[in-house]
Amino acid sequence: MQFGQYPAPRHAIAHVSDPHLLADSLQYGVIDTEAGLVRALERLSRLDPSPQALVFTGDLADRGEPAAYDRLRAIVEPAAARMGAQVVWVMGNHDERAPYAKVLFGEDADDSVTQDRVHDVDGLRIISLDTSVPGYHHGELTEEQLAWLRELLATPAPHGTLLALHHPPIPVPMLPAAEIIELLDQDRLAEVLAGSDVRGIIGGHVHFSSYSTFAGIPVSVASATCYTSDPAPLDRFVSSVDGHQAVTMMHLYDDRVVHTIVPLAEAPELRGFPAEVAAQVEALSPEERRDLVSRKDSPLNTGELQIDR
Repeated sequence: MQFGQYPAPRHAIAHVSDPHLLADSLQYGVIDTEAGLVRALERLSRLDPSPQALVFTGDLADRGEPAAYDRLRAIVEPAAARMGAQVVWVMGNHDERAPYAKVLFGEDADDSVTQDRVHDVDGLRIISLDTSVPGYHHGELTEEQLAWLRELLATPAPHGTLLALHHPPIPVPMLPAAEIIELLDQDRLAEVLAGSDVRGIIGGHVHFSSYSTFAGIPVSVASATCYTSDPAPLDRFVSSVDGHQAVTMMHLYDDRVVHTIVPLAEAPELRGFPAEVAAQVEALSPEERRDLVSRKDSPLNTGELQIDR
């Protein structure tokens, strides 16, 4: 239902990043990465409309263990099926290409084979671009990858393109250490994207939410579902914390993209109304809705209107 002046979004996309699943251990002996991923999927399962795709922007497995990828599929795929969502995997610096390709796609590949793929979500093209460098944590793109991307983007998609990669091509002023392991030679990617139908670029890697532009294109970086990087630490060069985990929902309209951070932690409700109230509000005329919700001295805003909770 729409109560305002905008139509319903054409696409709803969930952006999840950095689950860092492990086969049989806790991350740093403390973090239950599986629990964080499960919480993320539970939060996303509540949404209406449901996501049409779940895009995971890398570091799916903390050590690239085949068993971790098996566990990832066992957790994510049934949840995605219940939502009616496609799953889009993206390589990260903690992932390993051979087990990634074998377990997630049933393909044999060695470290030299980049894991780039294209997905169609009701006319929205989502490109999964592998920025990983075997044996390292920084990101790169080969000339072959850039040529492939240029050829692909030469033909626009019906509803544009979303580029998903792990290393986001933006500055990280709140975490200077991440500059050491950023995506190298970003100008080469910018040249390929110039004039294309790419409507948004999404990434992960830094473990906190961030936004910018690149080659005139909006960039959204999702937080992590495992641990996060504290952007305001006290007397620390880097500080990884167990808190503030989140995912990002993307709602794509014909002329814009709206990003909303969805925290994983539950918080106590201070004030609210049951879901049944939506139907009652919908039954009102636009003028009646505005009078009830917007007028400061309406029974709703003065507390005179009692609604069963």
